[in-house]
Amino acid sequence: MRPTRKTQVFSTSSILVGLLVIPLVVFLVIFLIQPTAFSSSSSSSPSSSLETTGNEAAGNTSSSSSSSSTSYSVALSREETWQPQPPAQAPLFTFSNYQRGAPAPAPQIFAVDDDEGANKTVFMRSSSQLDRLEASLGRARSSIREAAKVRNKTSTHQDPDYVPRGPIYRNPNAFHRSYLEMEKLFKIYVYEEGEVPIFHDGPCRSIYSSEGRFIHEMEKGNMYRTRDPDKALVYFLPFSVVRMVQYLYMPNSNDRHGMKLAIIDYVNLIAQKHPFWNRSLGADHFMLSCHDWAPFTTSFVPLLFHKSIRVLCNANTSEGFNPSKDASFPEINLKTSEMSGLGGQSPSTRSTLAFFAGRLHGHIRSLLLNEWKGKDQDVQVYDQLPRGVSYEKMLKGSKFCLCPSGYEVASPRVVEAIYAECIPVLISDGYIPPFSDVLDWKSFSVQVPVKNISDIKNILMSISSRQYLRMQRRVKQVQRHFLVNGPPKRYDVFHMIVHSIWLRRLNIRIQDLLT
Repeated sequence: MRPTRKTQVFSTSSILVGLLVIPLVVFLVIFLIQPTAFSSSSSSSPSSSLETTGNEAAGNTSSSSSSSSTSYSVALSREETWQPQPPAQAPLFTFSNYQRGAPAPAPQIFAVDDDEGANKTVFMRSSSQLDRLEASLGRARSSIREAAKVRNKTSTHQDPDYVPRGPIYRNPNAFHRSYLEMEKLFKIYVYEEGEVPIFHDGPCRSIYSSEGRFIHEMEKGNMYRTRDPDKALVYFLPFSVVRMVQYLYMPNSNDRHGMKLAIIDYVNLIAQKHPFWNRSLGADHFMLSCHDWAPFTTSFVPLLFHKSIRVLCNANTSEGFNPSKDASFPEINLKTSEMSGLGGQSPSTRSTLAFFAGRLHGHIRSLLLNEWKGKDQDVQVYDQLPRGVSYEKMLKGSKFCLCPSGYEVASPRVVEAIYAECIPVLISDGYIPPFSDVLDWKSFSVQVPVKNISDIKNILMSISSRQYLRMQRRVKQVQRHFLVNGPPKRYDVFHMIVHSIWLRRLNIRIQDLLT
């Protein structure tokens, strides 16, 4: 009998159902026999899961992620090139997803368990919040530009404490306007992750005191610090390189692997737990250190080295210091927790033309000692002072104080000279002096290239008595900006460091990093 249309439709439907059912049955049988084959692929490692999420958030394709991970590396100082990889047991963030020049992820909501795991904190940065912050910065930029048009040597702004004036400033009016805007707007969020002593701590005495004092003042939270990350303009990574060297480095081992892992793990944790690092590629984050190894240590995380604000005593352009985004701050040797011995003899009673005493650290000091040690009564250079001769008295009785670089470019002698009201003579190559955005160092110091060490006496003798007196008065004036106060006072070294960070933040517009 000829099949009807109804029979044909039924036959066709049966075939389709069979085609769908058979693969499902086969899939179910395989799953029952080998369940581990599926569980292993679905329960990937935390780093793999985060890597996928990061690519999606950044809008990366799998091919672009692959190519970026193979090219992302940074040359390390005095060591081989090393490509950062997440530690095997770190929870975490992969740097290759957010390399320099890659698109930044859009702002997101991150839910984070607190220390006890009982509550959850949600950090959110909406575009409107970010727009409001950037708008306030835009108004500040405009205000500072207008102030910079005033070329007077005295600020026109009112201030009950201090009015910047004179040639020690590149532009007194612009600096004053910028400082006042900073006091009004600047908020810093300090990440709370990390345990003391490596995090949230630092030395408050010795040549590394600048590092420890700043960390301690930020931890107190009395100035500039905000507990609300959505209100912050910059984010502080509160690790101490000095403490890392003290606790994670074996002396004379040349093995810095422990320091490397500590930095990588910490940035991984911050990048996973908070949205702010990924949002800006670290550009609105800063670290601060006075240790010689600080530039090298930051190279363990390429984004930290290339994008973040690095506040360094060792501000050496030959080691990657970038004045447009990095800030130089002074190395201050505090023998106690407080300053002592400010001031010195009057200019007319300073009998020594130039003075230096210090150990044989680095080739620059070798050149200085070979050229001048014991050869001239006007230029007194020592690797060890004679018995009974006071170092401080020599500083306070000299017209010029020689400040050669040691193993690294920074030297505490610069601030020692300023405290003693002795004109500092900077002998270095590639050194960016502290607060150079604001201060005109040529007005109160002498800068001698290393190649001209043999000509130091002629250079200093060529400065007339009148010019020397002007420079010496300026040293006394600029002293205010290098004083260590507890608690800090307006315009002192703490506030000047913060102002240097503020200036770098003014150069950043987060929206430009999101496009």
